Amino acid sequence: MAENRDAHWFAEKLTDRTIRGIALETRALIRAGVLPVGTKLPPIRDLAFALGVSPATISEAWSELRRQKIISGRGRNGTWVSGDRFVAKPHRLGSSGNYGEGILNLTAAVPDIRLLPPLAEAMAYGASAENLNSYERNRILPELEGEVRKTWPYEPEAFLATNGGYNAVYTLVHALLPPGASVAIEDPTGMRLLDILEDRGVRIVPVQCDSEGPLPAALETAMKSKPAAFIFQPRLHSVTGQSVSRNRLEALAAVLRDSDMLIVEDDGIGDILAAPRHSLGGYFPNRVIHILSFSKTHGPDLRLAVLSSSRTIIDQIQSYRSFSSGWTSRILQAATAWLLRDPATQELVDRARTVYQNRRDNLIIALQLRGIHAMHGAGLCAWVPVASEPFAMVTLAAHGIAVHPGAKFSILPTYYLRVATATLSDRYEEVADSIALAAGP
Repeated sequence: MAENRDAHWFAEKLTDRTIRGIALETRALIRAGVLPVGTKLPPIRDLAFALGVSPATISEAWSELRRQKIISGRGRNGTWVSGDRFVAKPHRLGSSGNYGEGILNLTAAVPDIRLLPPLAEAMAYGASAENLNSYERNRILPELEGEVRKTWPYEPEAFLATNGGYNAVYTLVHALLPPGASVAIEDPTGMRLLDILEDRGVRIVPVQCDSEGPLPAALETAMKSKPAAFIFQPRLHSVTGQSVSRNRLEALAAVLRDSDMLIVEDDGIGDILAAPRHSLGGYFPNRVIHILSFSKTHGPDLRLAVLSSSRTIIDQIQSYRSFSSGWTSRILQAATAWLLRDPATQELVDRARTVYQNRRDNLIIALQLRGIHAMHGAGLCAWVPVASEPFAMVTLAAHGIAVHPGAKFSILPTYYLRVATATLSDRYEEVADSIALAAGP
């Protein structure tokens, strides 16, 4: 039977009156069985009075436990213990289904493995990397830094190799942003970026976009929340396939000029887009963190991305990395440097770019002929408008096609499907017919 615990009982059990302390000690009581599942917690104001803290302190502590799925409920109905342990899980990524035989799976916007360069020669070269097997904390191999500098969109103070693009974002979020901070991020955005931010317990402030990138007016509105960071994709949006124009980048720089927040630029698509890279690093080199991933162009098993920023920020990120591996494999760094120098690899990347563009264009044209106003662009997927996401998902499932709903890529109401096109080498007409039925009026 569910129990109730009053505020005075709680006040006797909790010794640390900080947000983190209240959350940690309450969680410990739950895990020890002192507060079993089903226990109703005291009202926030009553507990705040008993502990001698502000209601906001209790509210933030409860938010942390709610994020961990340990407590649930709020408002007049009260708050209850709903679980006795926290298992970290990327909610959006983890909710992807397992699709059986005969299903056309268009959920994963990943590279076609047939269009990736062979790695045998590069890996053999990587096995002779400088300082191999040393436990010295290496930030980036000089030869890899030399290669990436050739096309880097601005001149940064320092570089850091990381274990992939999302690892770079995860690490910098934990190294630089406290739980409870606000983060402005373009909307829609990558579902794994939202998973990372939600896992950190930050407040997500969406910044709406159009075909040229984040809207300056929307960013100005978001900045009223005093975000600690702004995250966007300056080259090619991985979800919508649109690119930030030069004029829009300058307009964003004007909005950001009088702020001091971090600016995180996530280039997760790389040279799948032929357009030159650009960055706000030329305007704000001391607070821009620019990330380039090689997973989509050179292979996800390279597990490699490179980021740049000021020396101070790189030092902070590297300090946090010391809790884990401390450095990225020198073998993989040297192999990537070899691939970036290899003319045959560059030819393969150029060919892949053309193939991906044709596949995306073929589906977009077929949709437009059926009255579906999906936008032209580039990348590995299409962002398709629909009247109802649930109806569209059920309809496509009935036709043997799996896609992602737009809701996975936004915290706002959405009316879109994210359709992966990277491996869609045929069946365009069939897919377009099904989406036309699913899109509704």
